[in-house]
Amino acid sequence: MHIGSLAIVRAADEGGLGYDRLVQLVEGRLPLVPRYRRKVREIPFAVGRPVWVEDSRFDITYHVRRSALPGPGSDEQLYDLVARLASRPLDHTRPLWEMYLIEGLSDGRRAIFTKTHSALVDGSTALEIGHVILDTSPSPRELAADAWSARREPTEVELLAMAAVELAGQPREALEAMREAGANSIVGVTGRAVERVVSLVRTAASGAPDSPFNARTSRNRRFDVVRTDLEDYRKIRRRFDCSINDVILGVLTGALRAFLQSRGEILTQSAVLRAVVPMSVYVEGPHGDQLKPASEVSSFLIDLPVGEPNPVMRLSHIRHATDAHSRHRRSVRARTLVHMAGFAPASLHAMSVRAASTFAEHTFNLVITNAPGPQQPMYIGGARMLEMYPVSPLLRNQASSIGITSYDGNVFYGLNADRDAMADIGVLSAAVRESMEEMLGACVQ
Repeated sequence: MHIGSLAIVRAADEGGLGYDRLVQLVEGRLPLVPRYRRKVREIPFAVGRPVWVEDSRFDITYHVRRSALPGPGSDEQLYDLVARLASRPLDHTRPLWEMYLIEGLSDGRRAIFTKTHSALVDGSTALEIGHVILDTSPSPRELAADAWSARREPTEVELLAMAAVELAGQPREALEAMREAGANSIVGVTGRAVERVVSLVRTAASGAPDSPFNARTSRNRRFDVVRTDLEDYRKIRRRFDCSINDVILGVLTGALRAFLQSRGEILTQSAVLRAVVPMSVYVEGPHGDQLKPASEVSSFLIDLPVGEPNPVMRLSHIRHATDAHSRHRRSVRARTLVHMAGFAPASLHAMSVRAASTFAEHTFNLVITNAPGPQQPMYIGGARMLEMYPVSPLLRNQASSIGITSYDGNVFYGLNADRDAMADIGVLSAAVRESMEEMLGACVQ
């Protein structure tokens, strides 16, 4: 459940963005994300919820790392390296994040890959670190000196005492915690067998259609990207009177249709893929006169009409489905998100994946997260960011996850996939470009 983010930057000067400069930048911005110095500690005997404690051995150089491609490295080599880095589990004895400076790219470019456990990010008090290292100009903004020093970590006895005090004032939570602890100690083979039966019944009752996107997954990943022009989406939006989000889903539906056909799938006109599409929402003020960003994300299931051969009809189906959802929820507009602390793309992707994980695993085929980003150039340590791609995690039995971010006039797709189940993820990447051409062609008919 770690959220990845890949930024490709251009060197700002002859030296470029070096490792020492990146370490200094990240260390200077840690006060903005204090949870990145904390780790998770379990309460002994499971009598309480896990807690955040400051890491007394915090070492910035353990978390900010350096890697390199054999220069001049190609983009394909970069994506393969990102897949390998995303495959590695985080160290749960330390704060749950890592950042890699990747050197050796062609044309003097460098990449920064960040992965953060979704538990670190709640979108309001805790942001994703990839957001706070960004600046709107080549000159990094100055922050007040950080006087942080590591505190002594609580002992197990102290953790027990803290849990006892907390649970004494919350008897219902105490009972639930003890019930969970007891359940964890007695559930064995029989319990797992019952769980499988329940899953089968749930699948039969309300499960998503069978698809190659639902399969047992390994720890190993593949990663591919697609870069498209935001203006193309605007043309389609104006022509068919829908939202940018509708157009993105329409383009993806056409790509998924082509991908399934490349797998030899027989698609009837009524065939669909069910996707979880998380969306951010507004919260109204007490008198209905003010809208504030919510620190939560709503999610809804949408059936993507992959069996429909006509791209205009596919878009129409999607527009009606999202309109029905919008009557109950209001989406945050892209230009509003840019100015909201906590609604940076990486933070919103993290919240989206957490929202998607609340759905039963057999009720959908894949997760699609779409987080609007800034439409002006951004900089990391003086180096201009050229591209930014989400690397969303795979939920259980999900062979692929699709993250989308708009930035500086482009729409960037990050396609994360299981290495074995989706060896042909490149076919889906190419299909996104072909589907966009198909939609643009429909605009002039």
